[in-house]
Amino acid sequence: MKNFAPLLLVLAAAPAFSATYYVAPNGNNSNAGTQAAPFATIARAQTQAQPGDTVYLRGGRYAYTAGVESCASRTAIVNAITLDKSGAEGRPIRYWAFPGETPVFDFSAMKDDCRVKGFNVTGSWLHLKGLEVTGAPQQPGNRLNHESWGIWVNGSRNTFEQLDLHHNMGPGLFIQNGSYNLVLNSDSHHNYDPYTSNGAGQSADGFGAHIKANNPGNVFRGCRAWANSDDGFDLINAFSPVVIENSWAWSQGYLPGTTTPLQAGNGNGIKAGGYGGAYVSNGVKHTVRFSVAFRNKAAGFYANHHPVALDFFNNTSFENGYNYDMLGIAADGSNVNLGTLRNNISYKGQQSRNIDGANMRYNSWNLPVTVSDADFDDVSATGWDAPRQADGSLPVLRSYRLRTGSDLIDKGGDVGLPFQGPAPDLGAFEKQ
Repeated sequence: MKNFAPLLLVLAAAPAFSATYYVAPNGNNSNAGTQAAPFATIARAQTQAQPGDTVYLRGGRYAYTAGVESCASRTAIVNAITLDKSGAEGRPIRYWAFPGETPVFDFSAMKDDCRVKGFNVTGSWLHLKGLEVTGAPQQPGNRLNHESWGIWVNGSRNTFEQLDLHHNMGPGLFIQNGSYNLVLNSDSHHNYDPYTSNGAGQSADGFGAHIKANNPGNVFRGCRAWANSDDGFDLINAFSPVVIENSWAWSQGYLPGTTTPLQAGNGNGIKAGGYGGAYVSNGVKHTVRFSVAFRNKAAGFYANHHPVALDFFNNTSFENGYNYDMLGIAADGSNVNLGTLRNNISYKGQQSRNIDGANMRYNSWNLPVTVSDADFDDVSATGWDAPRQADGSLPVLRSYRLRTGSDLIDKGGDVGLPFQGPAPDLGAFEKQ
């Protein structure tokens, strides 16, 4: 008799077959979820999806008029969509736009008289890609709350890729907790919270991460934030390290789409830390590198009373209220200037404030170099919202890329990041 045990072991070890489901605005939740007979909602698809599966979302508008729950009070929170089923390591559940199409999740018609999360992501090992998220609302008759959220995250090991988050009455994407989340090649813009209790515009950031301790590995990479009423990126109250890299932030702190400043809108490009102006003993170091901030109402790069020195490496800042503001806080509550700044460029606008005493080397303002328009291929502040490349990466612009012969080339110091030539260049763009 033949021994089939080895074959059975191989079959047992083989990965489960990965299924593909489809959702479309004209679908029906009684359908089978196939391409020919799609589901109508992402919630229905979630009931079927298992680790390793892909849910393709067809193009068109998915309009929501109410949360899954009812408002328990006028200060409660409701969710339009909750993604609480997790994938697994190496087998995420993928919620992807169908190739060549744009699914638009529109929450603007929701009338719930409390705070709203458009997407409430509490699962882990999920991958959202190619979605447009808009309209997470506040109600004009309710000024008891702060912001609502386009996407609110309380899971780990998730990827949020090529998202277009806009015109939400609060942050486009907010990581409340979780570890090793990657926000990749995503845009968040024109978010404005007109009915926030402490002032119109106070809380609508492009991206935020306010995570608790012991949640490492959260990264924003290749992201853009512009025309948000508060800040582009905000890491206030983050008790685990966050990295922001290869990202751009401009025109924060104004009524979106205008140059009218909002009194309550903070207006920083990248607010890289802080704990509400208070000293904490367990503050952590965040890193901002290879990023650009310009024409923000307040600072381009801001330490925001952080209690430890943050790392700012190879950034370019121009035409901000202040290009770099390293205001920190000491243990006794007094102001102190803190930050580790290397290989940065400051040009036009107010160069900096609160930087004396910070750890600074190889920056344009403390080297024997002169910065002028002639150092760059172009100095335009327009066109930064150009379409992304086919793979979702940032567009390649001529603006603020170093021109051959610039004395800013090879003038930096080695901070352990890749560079070409004998030394790093200054600024966000290494000369190729």
